[in-house]
Amino acid sequence: MKEKSASIKLLILDVDGVLTDGRITLNERGEEVKSFDVKDGLGLKMLMSTGVEVVIITGRKSMVVEHRAKELGIDEVWQGIKDKRALSRKIIEEKGLEKNEVCCIGDDLPDLAMFMEAGLRIAVADGVEEVREEADFVTKKKGGCGAVREACEWILKSKGAWPKIGFTEQSGG
Repeated sequence: MKEKSASIKLLILDVDGVLTDGRITLNERGEEVKSFDVKDGLGLKMLMSTGVEVVIITGRKSMVVEHRAKELGIDEVWQGIKDKRALSRKIIEEKGLEKNEVCCIGDDLPDLAMFMEAGLRIAVADGVEEVREEADFVTKKKGGCGAVREACEWILKSKGAWPKIGFTEQSGG
């Protein structure tokens, strides 16, 4: 696991159930509301500060996801994707990466397609059984509750890049 984590240059993330707890909340105007864990955000920022690229691929479309990605500095956000495997493969090829340089974090059956293109596959603790069985690593934390931070810390520690004193990004996560 440590060797796999140390070579990661690209992290591909699902959203619902990974960056969020998977619930979809609608307000009285029918607008979608999602909750994100600030620790996940800081973990992603720390990871990106070491040169690891982060890409979001999700099957749903949501303006909330666009806002959160922008806030975190994630430029590549793909929404409404039906074939996550084909898109993952295309992104990896365009970036000139090898499978062993790619990590994917997922929680549900559509994410198994992305897992096929990744050298390191991470499932969140409350992911479905099939995803957890295919994962190299299962987080202790649930999706939307620090699972992404846990994965980011593992990768950073494997790379020898975990902050000794702390991360000083002004806007945090």
